[in-house]
Amino acid sequence: MQLTGIHHLTAITADAAYNHHFYTDTLGLRLVKKTVNQDDTSAYHLFYADGEANPGTDITFFDWPAAPERRGTHAIVRTGLRVRDEAALDFWAGRLKEKGLATSGLISRDGRTVLDFEDKEGQRLTLLADGGTGPGVPWEKSPVPADYQIRGLGPITLSVPDLAPTDAVLTHVMNMRQARIYQAEGADVAVYEMGEGGPAAELHVRIEPKLRPAGQGAGGVHHVAFRVPDFAEYDAWAERLASLRVPSSGPVDRFYFRSLYFREPNGILFELATDGPGFATDEPLESLGEKLSLPPFLEGRRARIEAGLKPLVTV
Repeated sequence: MQLTGIHHLTAITADAAYNHHFYTDTLGLRLVKKTVNQDDTSAYHLFYADGEANPGTDITFFDWPAAPERRGTHAIVRTGLRVRDEAALDFWAGRLKEKGLATSGLISRDGRTVLDFEDKEGQRLTLLADGGTGPGVPWEKSPVPADYQIRGLGPITLSVPDLAPTDAVLTHVMNMRQARIYQAEGADVAVYEMGEGGPAAELHVRIEPKLRPAGQGAGGVHHVAFRVPDFAEYDAWAERLASLRVPSSGPVDRFYFRSLYFREPNGILFELATDGPGFATDEPLESLGEKLSLPPFLEGRRARIEAGLKPLVTV
């Protein structure tokens, strides 16, 4: 029973209009689902992904009027975004500079060339080349040329003060394998792989015992989700967590995928999510994200929900 990679990552924005503009216009991603947080329908849940909304390509946002994140440990601290090759990284170094964004410049980390930057809310992002591996299909309407488009997620980086309890969950509960340890910015970083490995299936864990705990807020990350290929394995994972007495949400049907939520010992929220049914379940693939989508159990409240949401106007 194996997780096959990163499914999606959900972060927090306090400015949905800016967020929509930045991730579609600047980064060239496709808005593949405009919906609401199913547990807080006053907030948008925006999903940005590749041209076909493939699992493993979604960076998503809850729109909450939150104060900025207080950075620290016990948190997800950096989101990797995959591009095809170093020519694409050169393109992005120029594009981000033209957009007025500060970057790290092209640097080496874990034997890879990477480009670090942040959006205006402080969301920490890294571009890196995946050599064409992992999910990712160009979007024909993107403002970014197809050869240079962001292909999907990975790796995702956590910060913890103590590796041992997190390692135990990753390896003994989630069946990941520790591949290597490297140093970056003065910290040891342990790399864990899923499935076939590679950037789309890696979790990097920074060990930072001297940092204070993070405070969640805008510009921070809410949770990371890992790919479960089908419903049969999803049921098996629910049984596995229960048998190991890992506290969890129990099965949750999000309509577009099924989920299980639990926290690793340092308090970081994990989700296991199925690859299907997918975002084309309730609207055509060619028009994903063009209108507000609601799962059937919220459809009867559409008028009230829509009245409480701000338009995603261009900024």
